[in-house]
Amino acid sequence: MAKDKLIGVDLGGTTIKFAIMTAEGEIQQKWSVKTNILDEGSHIVPDIVDSINHHLDLYQLDKERIIGIGMGTPGTVNIEEGTVKGAFNLNWKETQNVREQIEAGTGLPLTLDNDANAAALGEQWRGAGNNAPEVVFITLGTGVGGGLINEGKLIHGVSGAGGEVGHMVVEPDGYLCTCGNRGCLEQYASATGVVHLAQDFAEGYAGNSKLKAMVDNGDEITSKIVFDLAKEGDFLANEVVDKVGYYLGYASANISNILNPSAVVIGGGVSAAGKILLDRVKTNFQKFAFKSTRDVTEIKLAELGNDAGAYGAASLARISDRTITA
Repeated sequence: MAKDKLIGVDLGGTTIKFAIMTAEGEIQQKWSVKTNILDEGSHIVPDIVDSINHHLDLYQLDKERIIGIGMGTPGTVNIEEGTVKGAFNLNWKETQNVREQIEAGTGLPLTLDNDANAAALGEQWRGAGNNAPEVVFITLGTGVGGGLINEGKLIHGVSGAGGEVGHMVVEPDGYLCTCGNRGCLEQYASATGVVHLAQDFAEGYAGNSKLKAMVDNGDEITSKIVFDLAKEGDFLANEVVDKVGYYLGYASANISNILNPSAVVIGGGVSAAGKILLDRVKTNFQKFAFKSTRDVTEIKLAELGNDAGAYGAASLARISDRTITA
């Protein structure tokens, strides 16, 4: 029986998304279950196993047709051992033997990686990366993550920290980061970073601005509010967006000067701002990029949305050589 199906699992702190797709990446079935983080996250892996087995039975899909399961997960992933640690949003305080448990429960080979890396693979394979072998992915959410793809493979580095673009220093001695360093990209281009910039800019601004009035009144500020006000022409909001675009363009240029990718793909919730952010990133990228990079690297918005993680997870299984022998 030909092996022609992939299973992608996108494990998040609130939801686990699943997809069954062809080897070429066409999604045929997808579903999700709530992430149960109770009891130190001990229900998560059994729930994944049960859900996969149930849906394979439901769709009458023989396991002999499954190439493998790929999974993206929060936390620090040991690729070789198939373990995860430090996934605090999953309540996983101790090291979890994820691969061993899922392979035992399903009888299928599992390949897993960090969730940002999986999303990067998804965009590279089926999204804005157009299946090109050299792609950089930056995801802007509560933090800033990313994935670097070279010759069609993720760059992991010696300790698995390859692709931590959020901790590239873009402002020496700048805002204190949760990692303990100062001036990381995450502190300027994440949703929380945008708000931090807005608050700082408002403090030193004396002109008329709805954004300043909101900050001064103690109103709740979100990155979406900042971008929406910028689109309406608010001067202070545009100053903030200019600065975010500066940092992202600067970071994208430096990464690209080293890796020379065909594309830098920007995704995550903050990227929903769209053209108003993308245009400013492009402008600053052009300013800082080496000419040989500037001429070939395209700055693009991600295309897959919430499906990026599932596509990328399935891609992990697609390019893996893991097998299970009886």
